[in-house]
Amino acid sequence: MLGLYLNARNFVTNRLSREEKGATAVEYGIMVALIAVVIITAVTLLGGGIQDMFTEAQCKINGGTFTAVAAGAKAGTATCAP
Repeated sequence: MLGLYLNARNFVTNRLSREEKGATAVEYGIMVALIAVVIITAVTLLGGGIQDMFTEAQCKINGGTFTAVAAGAKAGTATCAP
């Protein structure tokens, strides 16, 4: 009877520990997917503004005249005239 109990306990313990490892892998996968979504969203929203910022810095270094983006215009369309 004791042997049956120990076999059942070992089976349940092994089964639960294997499922825990699987759940951990799924959790890491979800976390990586969410991080990727945040990065893609940030790059999409800030990409044009960052491009304008670098255009302005390059223009000032070269001694040109920077023309900012008009209100409502697409970001990333600023210009630099020599």
